[in-house]
Amino acid sequence: MTQDTMKAVRIHAFGGPEVLRYEDAPRPTLKPGEVLVRVHAVALNPPDWYLRDGYRSLPADWRPPVDLPVIPGSDVSGVVAAVAADVTALAVGDEVFGMVKFPSFGESAAYAEYVAAPVTDLARKPAAVDHAHAAGAAMAGLTAWQFLIELGHDEPNPFQPASHRPVPLSGQQVLINGAGGGVGHLAIQLAKRAGAEVIAVASGRHEQFVRDLGADRFIDYTVTPPETVARDLDLVLDTLGGPTTARFLRTLKRGGALFPVYPLGFDGADEAARLGITVSSTQVRSSGSQLEALSRLLAEGRLRVAIDTTFALADARQAHERAARGGIQGKIILKVA
Repeated sequence: MTQDTMKAVRIHAFGGPEVLRYEDAPRPTLKPGEVLVRVHAVALNPPDWYLRDGYRSLPADWRPPVDLPVIPGSDVSGVVAAVAADVTALAVGDEVFGMVKFPSFGESAAYAEYVAAPVTDLARKPAAVDHAHAAGAAMAGLTAWQFLIELGHDEPNPFQPASHRPVPLSGQQVLINGAGGGVGHLAIQLAKRAGAEVIAVASGRHEQFVRDLGADRFIDYTVTPPETVARDLDLVLDTLGGPTTARFLRTLKRGGALFPVYPLGFDGADEAARLGITVSSTQVRSSGSQLEALSRLLAEGRLRVAIDTTFALADARQAHERAARGGIQGKIILKVA
């Protein structure tokens, strides 16, 4: 390996975890406005396996073109190794974390020893938080923040004509489905900080975990379908989404809101209109300024990231296999030597 190359995980053909290959790859070069980050940790997210699988879960006309080979991943924490000539906000040696170039459909390239990142996608890593936990805060934290607290951009929404609008949370009853996962466990904490009463839905093994994060009530979906017991809610954040999210309409009061993180497959628009319920979603986007807000909460101990399992970068296949088994508590992390 030379100074022009690095170790990375690349995909040469779409498929299951077996297509992830740990190998030499060209080290990225910087464009204006970018910094080169020496990666210490990478967090896994669902878009990683959507890309690995060739976006086959999307409708055919939604599948973006991807040039192979491609390096998956978006969430990193590491140290600035070089800066473009026009960058003044960060310097070599700064510790940073972020969600890089998302959504970019294959340009993020985070499963690697080095990543080229727009300076606007990054925030300074809190000194008291290690790289693994900082990486885990990026996409999951931004998703929870943009759905619940502040959208923070005016980019077109691919899922609906109107922009997504978070709703006031103080004094509201909020149900979070998938509460033990990456987005869910951070959403609990943000909703509680905003003054909501939080009902967490997850399997029984997560009960103590989500209660420790601040959940006021818990529903074990393996025992009791949440839509049969939850009533008169103000907001449901369904971190899983998909075809089953319409079942939560019956849990909401008139004027309430249903926010599916994955809205494709939702078929309850007519019922939502009849019940006076707002259904809204959005595409999470990179934001260094929002990460700075999350960074302050992490530094003060008012937001914490849980790690499910940790793997070496070379073991990305095993990490994806762990993700496929489900039941994740927090985040799966790749550590880069």
